[in-house]
Amino acid sequence: MKHKYQINGISCGGCVARVKKALEEHPAIITAEISLTPKKGMTLISMTKELSVADLQKQLNIIDGFTITELN
Repeated sequence: MKHKYQINGISCGGCVARVKKALEEHPAIITAEISLTPKKGMTLISMTKELSVADLQKQLNIIDGFTITELN
């Protein structure tokens, strides 16, 4: 299953790499596709099971400075 999210705090390719690595370390996340354009931080996450935004934020808290919200 895939879900769309907005990750705030992403401003460069280095941020994309750090966020992608942190998210993909979670055992339920298959891939995290993060875009810098056209909308910075737009992320498509493929999961083996549905994770809540709170679960995803907890995973992102491994690194500082990023917050996640779900997009409809």
